Amino acid sequence: MLWVVPVIAALCVGFAFKFKRFVEKADPGTEDMVRVQGYIKEGANAFIKRQYKTLAIFVVILAVLIALAYWGDNEIEWWKMVITYILGATVSGWAGMVGLNVGVTANSPTAWASKQGMPAAFRVSFYGGAVMGLLIAGAGLLCVWAIYWITGEPKVVLGFSFGASTIALFMKAGGGIYTKTADVAADLVGKIEFDLPEDDSRNPAAIADNVGDNVGDIAGMGADLVDSYIASLVATMLLGFSLSTEVLVKYAFASLPLILSAAGLLASLLGIFFVSSKIKDDPGKALNTGTFVAALLYMAISALFVFLLAITIPDINTATYWRNWLAGLFGVGAGLLIGLSTDYFTDDTKKPTQLTAEASQKGHALNILTGFSFGLLSIGPALLGIIVAMTIAYMLGEFYGIGNASVGMLAIIGTIVSNDAFGPITDNSRSLAEQGKLTEEEIAICDHLDSAGNTAKAITKGFALGAGALTVLALLFSYAEDAKEILPTFDVTYNLLRIDVMIGAMIGAMIPPIYSALLIRAVDRNAQKMVGEIRRQFTEHPGILKGTEKADYARCVDIATSGALKDLIVPSILSVGAPLITGVLFGINAVGALLAGSILTGVIFGLLFGNAGGTWDNAKKYIEDGNLGGKGTLAHAAAVTGDTVGDPFKDTAGPSINTLICVEGLTAGMFLVLFAVINGGLGLITPFF
Repeated sequence: MLWVVPVIAALCVGFAFKFKRFVEKADPGTEDMVRVQGYIKEGANAFIKRQYKTLAIFVVILAVLIALAYWGDNEIEWWKMVITYILGATVSGWAGMVGLNVGVTANSPTAWASKQGMPAAFRVSFYGGAVMGLLIAGAGLLCVWAIYWITGEPKVVLGFSFGASTIALFMKAGGGIYTKTADVAADLVGKIEFDLPEDDSRNPAAIADNVGDNVGDIAGMGADLVDSYIASLVATMLLGFSLSTEVLVKYAFASLPLILSAAGLLASLLGIFFVSSKIKDDPGKALNTGTFVAALLYMAISALFVFLLAITIPDINTATYWRNWLAGLFGVGAGLLIGLSTDYFTDDTKKPTQLTAEASQKGHALNILTGFSFGLLSIGPALLGIIVAMTIAYMLGEFYGIGNASVGMLAIIGTIVSNDAFGPITDNSRSLAEQGKLTEEEIAICDHLDSAGNTAKAITKGFALGAGALTVLALLFSYAEDAKEILPTFDVTYNLLRIDVMIGAMIGAMIPPIYSALLIRAVDRNAQKMVGEIRRQFTEHPGILKGTEKADYARCVDIATSGALKDLIVPSILSVGAPLITGVLFGINAVGALLAGSILTGVIFGLLFGNAGGTWDNAKKYIEDGNLGGKGTLAHAAAVTGDTVGDPFKDTAGPSINTLICVEGLTAGMFLVLFAVINGGLGLITPFF
């Protein structure tokens, strides 16, 4: 049955390139649209190349640390972990680059296709997003299968996952800082001070804003989700491998997550075709329907695969397979609940967003208070979904069941990433429709797609965070099992009455808010620089506002690029350094507690930031659609302020927390061999307590 995995993964990669060709052959529109699209593509590629140069240094340093940690290890040769780590980083970076280029290419054809109506425009943008969704999921699953098939050791796959995670961390945090630096500055000066329309070409930050949508929400979010996807596979494979000492049983349970993921990938591919064929005039409904269809197909296909797996290995108790398959279904259910909850709190047809818009009529502060309170409320349903899935999954398969719940939640990742990448493509297409001077009706189609894309992005971010929480729980449990295997006599415990455990939990709880503060502060600092640059250009070159002189887009792109690369270094070091230092100083148990603490505060902050930001964003769009007086009113000005506050919440800090907690979990697993040799796993300080 394991051969099902590479066949389906290769099929999805093949269709990704088929969709890529479809987008590249589509008509890009007028000369002005092609010219602006060229600026966006040039800026995106420049940022990614500079980011990868910075990343290469980070990857080399971590590769050396991994080699030192595994040097002399009797179980796994150091070079295997180093090679798989570099491979994970390389594959993740390659997939991000390909997906980004297709996403940028799809912007202008989507706008031009609006002349043929909603279905045509939707199809171009959705296929553009599907390239990223199918490519990263297919390539990630294919590599995990290949490493496992060649080595027969799930722990070696941990190196691949860690490599993908370090790339994801840089791309998500760096892309998030970049995109919101430009977005905030463009809104503050262009919209509020000079009353320019959104994406107006006279705004010097317009191109940087468009570039940011792509590097943050296509390359960054795609890398983030595939990071969780691979990490959930690795954690569950490790847990399955530890269930028995019998070789056949060990490999059978380690293989189950791969086979379930292959079922989900096939379901995603079929779901993509379903969505593209059913679109009429409501893109939001089409995206949501596609997610539900993919989930239902996953249930059916995975059941068939489990049945075939059970009859091919008759010596194993097949009830264990079916219990863990059911745990995966509850994971899917929890993901859908998080999606529905996010949709309710961020969709502009629902009460929370409309009430936030209405509060804007009374002033800026009330817009902030209303949106923030709904962001807090949104934490409840999502956490309840995770709790229910975790409870039932544990009852079905204990820690291995929880791992399979995380695999199930991310099984339809191809659909989820496709929906996410759809968002920035449609956002940019609206801008290019303006540049191409299309009709009001055609621009309205792009606006409708953009609104659906905003909600899709919010749902994806909530989905990613929930999956990240279950993934890190699985990583925590596999970390504990691995610790018992390395040190059979060591007392692995997370009892809060132990001082080392309490210290670890407090360090872990502290990291997500500090990490978020660093990212939001980075956006604040760089946006201030860009605001100054935009004002300078308007003052020194008055012809820009008159439309007789071209704005200097390159200067704003450079501010966003250099600022993002500089400010992501400290958060990246924090994510890897915190578990490393904690393990060296306080030992194995403290690191486990650190992971638990980070999960608890990370999920809360992530959901708050993502949903509050989405509510503020769509409240602004609700007013701009002509409700509550429309543009130019106090309500609109207040809503723009709320959207500006929400930008770094939902697109920088919130989604990056998911990557943070995954990187912490993988760092703990990767360097457990180092922690184990320091005072028998107690660390340098704990023996003195």
